[in-house]
Amino acid sequence: MIFVFDLDGTICFQGAPLDKHIVNALHKVQAQGHEIIFASARPIRDMLPVLPESLQDCRMIGSNGAFTYVDGLVEVEFLHASIQSQITKLVEEHQLAYLADSDWDYAYTGSVEHPMYKGIDSEKKAKKRRIHELTGFSKVLLFDPPKNVIEHVKTWPVTTFEYAEEKILDICSPNLNKIKGLERLGVKQYIAFGNDVNDRLMFEQATHSVCVGMHSVGEVATERVAQQDVHLKIMELGQVWQNQ
Repeated sequence: MIFVFDLDGTICFQGAPLDKHIVNALHKVQAQGHEIIFASARPIRDMLPVLPESLQDCRMIGSNGAFTYVDGLVEVEFLHASIQSQITKLVEEHQLAYLADSDWDYAYTGSVEHPMYKGIDSEKKAKKRRIHELTGFSKVLLFDPPKNVIEHVKTWPVTTFEYAEEKILDICSPNLNKIKGLERLGVKQYIAFGNDVNDRLMFEQATHSVCVGMHSVGEVATERVAQQDVHLKIMELGQVWQNQ
């Protein structure tokens, strides 16, 4: 069986690398013959640093489906050029704080105190550029945009995710999500672990799904589990699905 794991809030907490209990559980699942895929809102650049080297050769989906990572090779789907121009105009007109990710480099104007900031290029392998210097936008996050901006963006041919607690609007290519990333990897049957709105479609199409915590997206999951019990649930399902 294939096990698909979101990172932040699912097996990675407060931006820290995976703890030893999670890592040990994932290794055990692999030893049972299951495959592990990581599917995150982070770009590949920011997924790798939180994973131990022993798990960095796993297949990955980044930026909610904009990226795939297989055998060390990154493929990316950029937003359409016309949408990129509209985003650039919007952030300049409204003086919005944002994070724009390219294939590897990025542009960031948010606060250095923002919890997300420490997770951006933590290994300093990318370049922080001006938004006009990026080769393309794989995804753009707007920090605390006003309601009229949110409603305006939703009229564009794009996919958006709203993270209410963080006050972030996530903008990516139309019809892009983690399911599309899984389809590009040829994955049809899987067990999913997640915790937020961007995991909803993945939950709905999974053979079995686990919501970590009490987010409302758990309503469409097979079951819920507390953060401290995630490693136990991983091992339990690894055993249950070992011979199926």
